[in-house]
Amino acid sequence: MTRIGFTLNGKAVSAEVEPRTSLVDFVREQLRLTGTHVACEQGVCGACTVTLDGEIARSCTTLAVACDGADVRTIEGYENDPLMARLRAAFTAEHGLQCGFCTPGMLITARDMIRRLGPVDEARIRVELSGNLCRCTGYAGIVRAIRRAMSELPANFKISAETTPAALSPAAFTPESAPVPSAVAAPKPQPARAGGGVRIEQSFALPHSPESVWAFFADLPRVAACLPGAELIDYAGGDAVKGRLTAKVGPISASFLGDAEISRDDARRAGTIRGGGRDGKSGSGATGEVEYRVHPDGAGTRVDVIIGFSLSGPLAQFGRSGLVRDFAGRMTSTFAANVKSALSGQALDKDQREFRAVPLVISVIWNWLKKRFDRF
Repeated sequence: MTRIGFTLNGKAVSAEVEPRTSLVDFVREQLRLTGTHVACEQGVCGACTVTLDGEIARSCTTLAVACDGADVRTIEGYENDPLMARLRAAFTAEHGLQCGFCTPGMLITARDMIRRLGPVDEARIRVELSGNLCRCTGYAGIVRAIRRAMSELPANFKISAETTPAALSPAAFTPESAPVPSAVAAPKPQPARAGGGVRIEQSFALPHSPESVWAFFADLPRVAACLPGAELIDYAGGDAVKGRLTAKVGPISASFLGDAEISRDDARRAGTIRGGGRDGKSGSGATGEVEYRVHPDGAGTRVDVIIGFSLSGPLAQFGRSGLVRDFAGRMTSTFAANVKSALSGQALDKDQREFRAVPLVISVIWNWLKKRFDRF
């Protein structure tokens, strides 16, 4: 058993839990807050949606122990929230619920959508709701309800990039003279929080000396050229960089523009990159931290990499561990092959610079099917 403590709906909670206990089971079974529903237990249906440190998260795939020290808010925590009150009234008026099982997650997602984007058209609303499944209504009433709530926003409503508890409070809706910003600002660089995020460890070997590999990692433009989808926007040396990371999986594409901070320890041959960015198209955000260390390995070198990151917004629904780990594994293998080529003096072609995720998706589906048919 592990003792944890975090803030839940504005109140401190503390309890002992098994390390494998999910957040949704903890709040439902131990704290008796049953407004958060659980169905698929794979992070797909959205019924278990809560907010974790102000960002929407799937509580069925988030471990309770990973939320130690975090700020968690379930549907019960929005009882006195003015924007949620508008949404509840709109869902009632527009018949946006039937059996009601998906409604708590729908409401939290809708609130997050309005906070990030403000009023948007029906097509965008449907895209934003793609991670929340409803088997009753056909979504028509839900979409009308959200559009109604958007149409009733006060004239001084401000899109909020800040998702701290203060920004989620009723005070955020008091009149202000500041103009409405035209875009959501990128989050400041910060480490990916263990709670609600993903942590992946990878290693790869290179047939080059530790000295040459460590020197290579000091040349950020060369390193970025080896990372599929990465592009440096502004870098003049030092420990700060502005860049873009573009990824595409099937029909889903995102281009995260943001900033990163870099630190290196020559004595330990260890480095850290911390950053954050936002995809302007979907409004999704990402924060992350990469730790790497170079070790002698026989006649060559072993590079150990620890990746921690957290997604917010619509793309957070793809933070499922299986797909994410396969994606990260394929990305790391491609990066390692590119580094090997660069260290050998070979020029990288277009295919090496771009990450093609279609084979990854096919392989994930094939492995899933193979495991199930092997049972028979």
